[in-house]
Amino acid sequence: KTKMSKYIILIFVLALSINVLPQNNVGPKVTFVELGSVNCIPCKQMQPVMKAIEEKYGDQVKVIFYDVWKDDQKKFAQQYGIKLIPTQVFLDANGKEFHRHEGFYPEAEIDKILQGKGLKPKKS
Repeated sequence: KTKMSKYIILIFVLALSINVLPQNNVGPKVTFVELGSVNCIPCKQMQPVMKAIEEKYGDQVKVIFYDVWKDDQKKFAQQYGIKLIPTQVFLDANGKEFHRHEGFYPEAEIDKILQGKGLKPKKS
């Protein structure tokens, strides 16, 4: 019986050391990638939404904006396979896409997506 509990403890210590067990506050839980342009009207309407999401969720979410009409950022349109702008792509903590939306995306709808992934609005 004692030998078995030693193995269990050893497995637990190994699991901790290789990050198998969930870690708290290790980077953002969600990356919100906005692909658009500063010259597109629905894209401009997304700017205050992105800012509000950043402020509301703090370090739980990382918000990235790519202006895909700029030469140095066009590659992101191809990388994410977008067909129209704005497009929002949501990635989990491992960088895997779990949600995508095309067009203007209201803040309340983004809240539902983020809270569905366990994000909590900061207390104001």
